[in-house]
Amino acid sequence: MSTTRHHLAKRPLAALAMGAAAMLALSACGGGSESGESGESGAAASGGFESSDSAYDAIVNGGPVADDATIEGNEWAKAIKDAGTLKVGGTETSTLFSNLDPATGVVTGFDAGLTQLLARYILGDASKTALTQVSVDTREELLVNGQVDIVAATYSITPERLERIDFAGPYYSSQAGILVKADNTDITGIDDLAGKTVATQAGSTGETVLAQYAPDATVLALPDNAQAVQSVEQGRADAYVIDQTLLLNNVVASPDTFKVVGEPFGDADLYGLGVPKGSDATEFVNEFLKTIEDDGTWLSLWKQTIQSKTDIETEPTPPAIGEGIN
Repeated sequence: MSTTRHHLAKRPLAALAMGAAAMLALSACGGGSESGESGESGAAASGGFESSDSAYDAIVNGGPVADDATIEGNEWAKAIKDAGTLKVGGTETSTLFSNLDPATGVVTGFDAGLTQLLARYILGDASKTALTQVSVDTREELLVNGQVDIVAATYSITPERLERIDFAGPYYSSQAGILVKADNTDITGIDDLAGKTVATQAGSTGETVLAQYAPDATVLALPDNAQAVQSVEQGRADAYVIDQTLLLNNVVASPDTFKVVGEPFGDADLYGLGVPKGSDATEFVNEFLKTIEDDGTWLSLWKQTIQSKTDIETEPTPPAIGEGIN
């Protein structure tokens, strides 16, 4: 996303810092602190996916379907086809990426949509996913133990994770950002974090980026997004640093409580889809990603799940498949 990394964050900064009063109502990295199955996605009477967002449904139900030979030629995909369900490790609380609608029991968002499109690609039905909630601590374990087929949870590609699992993609990228309370005037950028208590998610790339760019900050490492946000709201932390795209989830959810300040910083965090180590899943999922990027489905999903809720005007280009991995 090299031509858009800056714009992806820069456009909402001004609007969000001013309160984001004009943002649209929610319809859809933090992960749940516990793992638990949520069951299958919503299914319409016709057997396709159905949520409260008909435009979103049209995107995931209109995605491409792989031919039989493509499925039969891939061990990972064939096992999913035989099982009849794509087992996904993901979240239910990421407003823009994977959010559970309690009224319908259906999860929607950019990450969720990718897995629903993948289910359609393999099974011919976007509703055939079973979600298990993940946290930073459980993502690799669920893949290693075979409890899920794939993890889609704003999952940063790192050398340490690549020792235990493989990644397909990347499919998205984001630099780090700073979230503070809406009435905070002391912190306006990275230089103001010196001497401050800064929350981030334990085991995330937020710890690395703080060590490099804010070495004089006191880091408060917490288990998940919800606790990091709560620490800022309660005043136990002055700021929260992690991928700016993830911080926007919290601002969209509570525009009167939080704001994102300063420019994005650090290297772009590349999000990949976690798959079992040594399987032929990477090749299959990369071909799927290339297909939906080339036919416009990826961009349509981005517009519906992220652009419409953050007022970002610049359309992103997905990062090159294999970047950060090969």
